[in-house]
Amino acid sequence: MARLVLARLLQAGLVVIVVGILCFVLVRFLPGDPAMRIAAGRYGPDANITEAAEGVRRELGLDRPVLVQLGASLGQLARFDLGRSVVTGLPITKELGIQLGATLWLSGSALALSLLLGPPIGLLAGLRHGGVADRASLGGAILLRSLPPFVLGLLLILLFAMTLGMFPPAGWGTWRELALPALTLALGLAAVSSRVARDSVEAVVRTPYLAYARLKGLPETVVVRRHVLRNAAIPVVSYIALQAIYLIEGVVVVETLFGIPGIGHALVHAVIARDMPMVQGTALAMGLLFVVIAAAVDLACHWLDPRPRRT
Repeated sequence: MARLVLARLLQAGLVVIVVGILCFVLVRFLPGDPAMRIAAGRYGPDANITEAAEGVRRELGLDRPVLVQLGASLGQLARFDLGRSVVTGLPITKELGIQLGATLWLSGSALALSLLLGPPIGLLAGLRHGGVADRASLGGAILLRSLPPFVLGLLLILLFAMTLGMFPPAGWGTWRELALPALTLALGLAAVSSRVARDSVEAVVRTPYLAYARLKGLPETVVVRRHVLRNAAIPVVSYIALQAIYLIEGVVVVETLFGIPGIGHALVHAVIARDMPMVQGTALAMGLLFVVIAAAVDLACHWLDPRPRRT
């Protein structure tokens, strides 16, 4: 256990160094003058951009050698200081607190909804593989995964917002505004997790130890609870972690469609404005979040499968 935690801490340190260098290089070498972009984002398109850009260049030290700027940026990260946005002037931690919070609420709600839908459907389909429930879940999974998130989101807006009037079509702040974007993401996630759970349950159902448990006369609910759920959960937990990572990466489309001020939306605008501290802070937050999710999955699998601890 201690070795696992130490490995994840070392991975987090490596993520900070690699992401810090990559963000600096990518933002500095994008086409166009970064001082002009920052000045346009800070003062607006109607300002005297050329004069404002010279002021920005002197203020931020953009005329210094690139290696000196990179060293200053890494030194700031080594002091756990993400700095301030060069466009808004606000601390990056404050900006991330608002935008990462919105993304985590949306991603967490979508993941929770998908867990309520996908694994139970997969369990039912796996226990009755080849039956009506199995075929119906397969058809539903194919349909939902064939629809891109923005198409699924538009269909939900047309049905639940424009036709039935149950939820607002966009916005952010209440659970009613969270419902449709969370459902948009959850349906796609549940479609795949239901098939992973179904295959895992079917594999466990075919094992000799499960047949022996039934021959002993154990009730079916006890067989499922003691022998099926835990053994089938390991690949499902690993897959859900992958879903969580892809969910945070791909949530930008849904955030844009429903007008949610999340971290993906902020990252796109920061890249356009050459707001390097904001790009760096956003990428670091996402990278470290992946490490935390991977550590949580390792711990969950360590608890579910005791065999490695006995070797």
